[in-house]
Amino acid sequence: MKKKLLCCALLGAMSMAQSVMAQDYDDRWYIGAGAGINAYDKDRAVADDAYGTLVFGKFITQNVSLDGEFVGSNPLINRDNNRNWELLALSVVGRYHFITEGRSWNPYIAFGLGSQRHRDGTPPASASVFGYGPSRHGSNLVATLGAGIQKDLGRVNMRGELGLRSDQDDGAASGDHFTDGYAGLTFLVPLGAEAAAPPPPPVVEATCADKDDDGDGVNNCNDKCPGSAAGQAIGPDGCPVPLTIDLKGVNFDFDKDTLRPDAVAILDEAVSILSKYPQLRVEVAGHTDSIGTEQYNEGLSQRRAKVVYDYLTGHGIDAGRLVGPNGFGESKPIDDNKTKEGRARNRRTELNVQN
Repeated sequence: MKKKLLCCALLGAMSMAQSVMAQDYDDRWYIGAGAGINAYDKDRAVADDAYGTLVFGKFITQNVSLDGEFVGSNPLINRDNNRNWELLALSVVGRYHFITEGRSWNPYIAFGLGSQRHRDGTPPASASVFGYGPSRHGSNLVATLGAGIQKDLGRVNMRGELGLRSDQDDGAASGDHFTDGYAGLTFLVPLGAEAAAPPPPPVVEATCADKDDDGDGVNNCNDKCPGSAAGQAIGPDGCPVPLTIDLKGVNFDFDKDTLRPDAVAILDEAVSILSKYPQLRVEVAGHTDSIGTEQYNEGLSQRRAKVVYDYLTGHGIDAGRLVGPNGFGESKPIDDNKTKEGRARNRRTELNVQN
């Protein structure tokens, strides 16, 4: 049963590695070889000794590598002072690497499962004491748990690793499993050429049609006034234009300074415009027709401008954005004061943009 489970794990892990597409990391296969020291479980009655390892694997994500590893050792048996016993293990080992950008060395943790075969040529006399002998030829599950550091040396990577191998050998006379420690170095060589970095996107030279140096919304090709200040009213040629928001409909009855009901909707539209363009500063200006004295008309226009000014500030427009209120009396007519209709148009208020 253990062998069947192990075979399924090996096949599943290797197929998963083959199915992973290349990503933004080095996903080349690599081979490696290494050596180290096994610190054997004291119940084995063998001396600590060297081991050798062969590795074949790849990174399957930026942080995870998956390796097939073969480990072989042939320790000295204490009683007979010979090397008639050996351990051969084949495992799949996954490692999680704690990668930091720009660092050539990175720590990792390792976990593996595999099959370990013990082969014995010890004489029967020793077998009766230590449990070795021809009957001890067999295989069993082995688990690996370790930690280490992987160093990028250029064309070669080096791993230094410490860990434990748990050998589930339940046929030995001295116990049902063994736990061996190990410490070793492994050198890894990638196979094939490193993937070339993707070419940088073509550099598209910006033209004057793509630039707006003064930020007025008119591109440099069409901007005849490239030094206009932010917040100015700008025409299609990029040059400042005088701008008046004529509050058409906010007219006043003769000799009156109170808002008519039909003027409220127009003032609400003015509030909406000023709220949409918070950089605008405007003068609130009032005007009259020519009926009456010049002094009286100036005061009347001042009161009319004050009514509009108070409406704007009362509906959320900051007084710091308003100049005035200013009354100009009859001095700036827009129509002929000789007609009733002309005089009605002259009784008006305006918002004159200041920036």
